[in-house]
Amino acid sequence: MNYKSELLKAQQRITHYIHNTPILTSHLLDEISDCNLFFKCENFQKMGAFKMRGALNAILQLSDEQKAKGVVTHSSGNFAQAVALSAKMLGITAYIVMPKNAPKVKKDAVLGYGGIIIESDSTPIARELKAAEVIKEKEATFIHPSNDIPVIIGQGTAALELLKEQPNLEAIIAPVGGGGLLSGTALSAHFFGNNCKIYAGEPFEADDAYRSLKSGKIESNKTTNTIADGLRTQLGSNTFPIIQNYVSEIIRVSEDEIITAMKLVWERLKIIIEPSSAVAFAAILKNKELFKDKKVGVILSGGNVDLSNLPF
Repeated sequence: MNYKSELLKAQQRITHYIHNTPILTSHLLDEISDCNLFFKCENFQKMGAFKMRGALNAILQLSDEQKAKGVVTHSSGNFAQAVALSAKMLGITAYIVMPKNAPKVKKDAVLGYGGIIIESDSTPIARELKAAEVIKEKEATFIHPSNDIPVIIGQGTAALELLKEQPNLEAIIAPVGGGGLLSGTALSAHFFGNNCKIYAGEPFEADDAYRSLKSGKIESNKTTNTIADGLRTQLGSNTFPIIQNYVSEIIRVSEDEIITAMKLVWERLKIIIEPSSAVAFAAILKNKELFKDKKVGVILSGGNVDLSNLPF
């Protein structure tokens, strides 16, 4: 596949449906981190996260026959909302498999966007089995939250926009969970950056990507006890090879480091980001030497927080 041309096509395909999100800077955060930071604010994206890009890119490429039968995904959070809203915008039915214990605020958001929720048990296997039932019954097209190539390419358009405005970035860092954002970002940096290195932040409490890079094979999470709820998933068969090829390093951060970074962004940039979003910035603060005096792009992945359950 010609990833370079696919990224450009995706940008063109989704541009009328999404926000070209702002890039914010802060002299104070530059001083604190010893580098020049450019925050790509996907917390201002439609439905509040970068996931809108991948969902739209995948759904827009379906045939009329596929669109008529609808789409299905399994997700407890942002991708559920992204598929529901994308489908609503395009007049398509969206079946969203969500775990019974998913937060009510997230279920309400999916219902608000017109998604049809099918509940499952909370294990990954239970979600997949329930999604398979829906696919069989409704003949709907399955869209994976992170591992489908059109989704990965769509997520990469955030970094593409960032590099268009800041072509001389020396590094870009993103959080990593399932790897859709990181692999898409890595492809954009490889094809459109100017010797731009790619890094990722990951919680110690869900560090499968870090361990996968070390071992050379996809590892499972031994724990998912992190406030960065969007990063509790693991790498897939498509995301892992891209990350292996193009990502320089994955930096693990503690829960306290995530909270500190999140609080700093709230206080200094005056914007709302979710814990998963703070992980990339936390990794910079932890490794100041690595980024010292460099121009660094930071993907702020989303801003969907439960305001009644803040970590500070």
